[in-house]
Amino acid sequence: MSSVLDGQAALRSTKKYKDMNQLSPIANGVLHLIFTLGCLCCIVPLWVVVSASLTQEQALVRQGYGFWPPEFSNSAYLFLFKSGGGAVSIAYINTIIATIAGTCLCVVTVGLYAYPLSRPDFKLRNLFTFLSFFSMLFNPGTVAFYLQATQVLHINNTLFALFLPQSFSAYWVIIMRTFYKSNVPDSVIESARIDGAGEWRTLLQIVSPLAVPGFATVALFAAVGIWNNFFNCLLLVNDAKFYNLQYVIYEILRTVQFMKQMASSSGVMADVGGGLANMPSESFRMAMAVVTMGPIVLAYPFFQKYFVKGLTIGAVKG
Repeated sequence: MSSVLDGQAALRSTKKYKDMNQLSPIANGVLHLIFTLGCLCCIVPLWVVVSASLTQEQALVRQGYGFWPPEFSNSAYLFLFKSGGGAVSIAYINTIIATIAGTCLCVVTVGLYAYPLSRPDFKLRNLFTFLSFFSMLFNPGTVAFYLQATQVLHINNTLFALFLPQSFSAYWVIIMRTFYKSNVPDSVIESARIDGAGEWRTLLQIVSPLAVPGFATVALFAAVGIWNNFFNCLLLVNDAKFYNLQYVIYEILRTVQFMKQMASSSGVMADVGGGLANMPSESFRMAMAVVTMGPIVLAYPFFQKYFVKGLTIGAVKG
């Protein structure tokens, strides 16, 4: 009889504990409303940009931005990819190659540099940590960067100029070192060493699977930085076949604005090239935004599962 009473008491205690951790219907509805509004704040501007990029230029000027194109037109995208004799397509390929290569190189270099710094038995960890941190405090400047890239590394007018300067970051070294120390238990590494695993085998087969969320974080932000990079191409590349997407779109937009200004100030220029005054301008800007942000937006869902996995990784099971 006492066991039955104890079981009922335990059941009531468990039910009470669950009730304390459950939200009321009102609180649950308010949270759902807040998250829904947050999602709409992110999705609605993106949808408006896509709609504007598919709107005929004159209709966009007359009626402004809306949630649906009043006059559908893909002239902005046709003008974007046909202008410059396929320069945008070439730049797109260059940017994709540079982003993939630079992201992989950044993950490898940052991961290899940060791992020894996280181990307490590495005697020079303080020195190399200071060297990494010191490079974050003092920037050598544009002149030193240019001379090193052109006279030492000789990467000017090559694809390496688009990603090699960003293939290592002292800031991400500090982040990865902290991630190693907080998510890779010392007992796991000690167990691997007792079993006879060497340093490389421990790193590749034991530590790396546990550090996947950290690698994914570094890879995501490295990819975003390389994809959006504009300065390296402006400073180091003069050959059009090595231009990246951001620089080519900047040049096209600047040319379009100049030609439209000339067309509006001269009646003779307005008839050159099929009517410069009718070239897409506002819709062209929106099309550029869609083209440049598309791959990065699609990359976020791929990395999301690693961020979620990072919440439960690193536990030591006995």
